[in-house]
Amino acid sequence: MPLLKDNLESALAGRYAVEREVGRGGMATVYLARDLKHHRPVAVKLLHPHIAAHLGTDRFLREIQIAARLSHPHILTLIDSGEAEGLLYYIMPFVQGESLRDRMVRGKLPIEEALQIARHVASALGYAHNQGVVHRDIKPENVMLYEGEAMVTDFGIAKAVSAAGAENLTQTGSTVGTPAYMSPEQASGEADLDGRSDLYSLGCMVYEMLAGVPPFTGSNAQAIIMKRFSEKPAPIRTVSPEVPDTVERALARAMERQPDDRYATTLQFAQALAVPGISTTPSGPRPVTASMPAAPKAAKSIAVLPFADMSPEKDQDYFTDGIAEEIINALSKIQALRVASRSSAFAFKGKNQDIREVGEKLGVNTVLEGSVRKSGNRLRITAQLINVVDGYHLWSDRYDRQLEDVFAVQDEIADAIVKALRVVLSEGEKRAIEQARPENVQAYEYYLRGRQFVHQYREKSLQFARRMFQRAIEVDPGFAKAYAGLADCSSMLFNWWDAVEANLHQADSASKKALELAPELAEAHASRGFALTLSKRYAEAESEFETAIRLDPTLFEAYYFYARTCFEQGKLERAAELFEKAAEVRPEDFQALGLCSQVYSGLGRQAEADDARRRTVQRVEKHIELNPDDARALYFGAGDVGMLGNRTKALDWLERALAVDPDDSAVLYNVGCVYALLGEDDKALDCLQGALFHGYAHKAWIKHDSDLDSLRDHPRFQKLVATL
Repeated sequence: MPLLKDNLESALAGRYAVEREVGRGGMATVYLARDLKHHRPVAVKLLHPHIAAHLGTDRFLREIQIAARLSHPHILTLIDSGEAEGLLYYIMPFVQGESLRDRMVRGKLPIEEALQIARHVASALGYAHNQGVVHRDIKPENVMLYEGEAMVTDFGIAKAVSAAGAENLTQTGSTVGTPAYMSPEQASGEADLDGRSDLYSLGCMVYEMLAGVPPFTGSNAQAIIMKRFSEKPAPIRTVSPEVPDTVERALARAMERQPDDRYATTLQFAQALAVPGISTTPSGPRPVTASMPAAPKAAKSIAVLPFADMSPEKDQDYFTDGIAEEIINALSKIQALRVASRSSAFAFKGKNQDIREVGEKLGVNTVLEGSVRKSGNRLRITAQLINVVDGYHLWSDRYDRQLEDVFAVQDEIADAIVKALRVVLSEGEKRAIEQARPENVQAYEYYLRGRQFVHQYREKSLQFARRMFQRAIEVDPGFAKAYAGLADCSSMLFNWWDAVEANLHQADSASKKALELAPELAEAHASRGFALTLSKRYAEAESEFETAIRLDPTLFEAYYFYARTCFEQGKLERAAELFEKAAEVRPEDFQALGLCSQVYSGLGRQAEADDARRRTVQRVEKHIELNPDDARALYFGAGDVGMLGNRTKALDWLERALAVDPDDSAVLYNVGCVYALLGEDDKALDCLQGALFHGYAHKAWIKHDSDLDSLRDHPRFQKLVATL
């Protein structure tokens, strides 16, 4: 088609230099060109003449203009469009990857890879649907793969074509939409399609990625379309038995004939595709454990290192750590961005390690580092966002401000990171990132001191943290997050160390006040739920946790304490779901999975319990590699590694936990429980007596803890119980 290329070159002269044809499809020919102004390669798609003849320039450009407003990390944006001597074209960035169709030619995809692509496409479609744009032609040819990311192309094109009249185009040999992926309502010619039509197409595409064949096949397009109205696709596990049953159910619902029977949104579909770590083959309950690399690199991922203290007195650790933590908390609200946890990132504090090594250990592609110099009321904050692969800066800046401007600086840094990584925020994420700010900077400093000690998870540290939150409230009585922190300290002290009425009362009153001051603060609802659980007001607690999750779907504490609440009530199925979700939103956490193994055991699902134990041990090993003095991680992991048969490692971890904090009642009690499970009766009883001596709160719990069943007939245990 040299004449068409000549016409295109003439129309684009001065702006784009057309180099060569790189592809041809049913609707367009694709050329590689160079953007002369920005010195970048672009893809120019020239619609075939018979399609352009039916479209009309105005209609085409109107639909392209609507689609060009879409800006999302998994959408290949439209750069330009126009008319060239009766021919219509549009321009997109040139991606040096491959299409999903090219990838599928090599065979069906591994489950993890297929579901990652599905999540990316679902995210792009969900965003577009919220903007009122339906794609109408989701298929592997319209999904590009590049550096671990999937990007959807050609938004607006199918809408423009269908607006020209599908019957006219069909007569010329083209179809609007692709039969193998077309929804029943689209196939029947309905014009008023919504996002559920794209959802159906996405379901068909995911089915083919996992099965290696489309859900419907036939000798021609009409035969394929007719099957949509007369047959259901074969359950995918009959084709690919290794696919988890949760995925099979999600696909079946996505491909229901009636739109009302499908998921309401593509994001709901993506959530339903989540795999908790195992699938079950049809031949029996033998588990298939999903591979879990120690540090998988997400396409958009970041670690925020603790900022260096450059102050003259070197006494601002709490402040510099707090700034980094606040940025972590803000970024963690963004579902499209994986953020290394505070405990993982802060393990590198004070260590002069190469950024590439840090990125490798934490499994991230970018690292934010910075420094703070605080002198009187003056602040100098520097920050640099670094690409792990090549060590180059993606962004850097310096802020010379007054102390009271620290909140604005944190927001500006978070915003700069979002822009540098090309992350698009939903309205809900924007609201979640907004902080319940204090009115007084001094109150904020007390709050940061409190947060620094909460993370140590020890009785004395929590008592000190509580005093800091109380001081913050004295300075700023309207500081909601300080009340939530105060409530959490009192709840934890009551639950694990000191079950006195004063702690229970303070947890209740402080959590109430936090909600009164900030009813839209997810952390306040989670704190309230935790406090209500202590009084066994379970229905009210569950309502608060549900609200917290609605306000912030990434809030680990909401899922974790909600799961514990369900566990206490014997709602084991729900507890397992919530513990798995907590482990998903915080991939470095070991606590939720450790407790989840107990839930699965209680349900009689031993294979899943063992798998949860293996995943717990993997996370604990990675955690203690970075945080070797975390007693909680050591005794949590010891129980699971012992249950999996490695007695030597379990005993070693227990000794290390005791060495870290030999006088902490919670450490002593939990180490004692694991000793009991391992048959080390005398060591177990020594630890239990030590726990009581140092003030262990839940004395009545000792009478009923199943971990201690092996000690029930032991004279020392009976004597110990008699003293409670």
